[in-house]
Amino acid sequence: MIGKTSHDTTTELKEILHRRWRLGEKLIESWIFLAGILTIVVLLGIIVLLLKEGLSAFWYTPPWEFLFGTKWYPVSEPPTFGITSFFVATLWVTLVATAISVPIGVACAAYLAEVAPAKVRETVKPIIEILAGIPSVVMGFIGLLLLSPLVQSAFNLNTGLCGLTAGIMLSLMSLPIIISVSEDALRAVPDDFREASYALGATKWETIRHVCIPGALSGITAAVMLGVGRAIGETMTVLMVAGGALAVPVSPTDPMMPMTAVIASGIGNAVRGGLQYQALFAIGLILFAITLAVNLFADRVLDRQKRKFAR
Repeated sequence: MIGKTSHDTTTELKEILHRRWRLGEKLIESWIFLAGILTIVVLLGIIVLLLKEGLSAFWYTPPWEFLFGTKWYPVSEPPTFGITSFFVATLWVTLVATAISVPIGVACAAYLAEVAPAKVRETVKPIIEILAGIPSVVMGFIGLLLLSPLVQSAFNLNTGLCGLTAGIMLSLMSLPIIISVSEDALRAVPDDFREASYALGATKWETIRHVCIPGALSGITAAVMLGVGRAIGETMTVLMVAGGALAVPVSPTDPMMPMTAVIASGIGNAVRGGLQYQALFAIGLILFAITLAVNLFADRVLDRQKRKFAR
């Protein structure tokens, strides 16, 4: 009788603990679900706002002229809106940032994942991830005070405030993302691949080059796309160090004004609901579409990476 009572008590306690565990699990699931719904609602709200304000600009300036025009005179009479110079500036800055950050980022990730001792990796990677949290305005000040004079002196320019300076600073801001995601992708490559390579007589460098990097190529590509998205969408740094010129830049050493800098510098002076206000939102709409496409591509590549190694 005593044993039966003890067994019943134990069973009741297990049932109570199980119900509490299920209740806590459901609360967590509900919070995650609400967070996902909120994210979707906010994203849809941003899209609706950009469409509402930005599409109106194309009633005044046809899309072809808006995209391929080279003159931006928002306060002239009549106003003229063409964003070719801003789009080309964004491409220059992004290309410079990508050309610098991708090889350095992938090399650092390969070192941390394949070569560095565990203590070095555990120390360096958190520091790299902390660098991603440095405010862009601080990076802008660093570029303005330190990098700009160096670029001016090295290339014998009239001013160091140019696309090259902006691209270098953006590469520093993209590096933490590229290194972190690439390192995770390299560490996700199964050890069987490495052991098979060593068994065939390959050196460590040959294994990294011909086995690890190709095996993590999808994840590395996603890291690059995320870094590119960061470079495209950055505002304060390029506003401070890119030079702010309205002409179409022909080289990265020219002063220029990327699309994000145009929005940041002009939105404060634009009349709400006016043509300049609508044109700036149209630039934001185009920029949003570019950034969204880059992020969707990166997400697709990451999903491919997960399915590849799940088999």
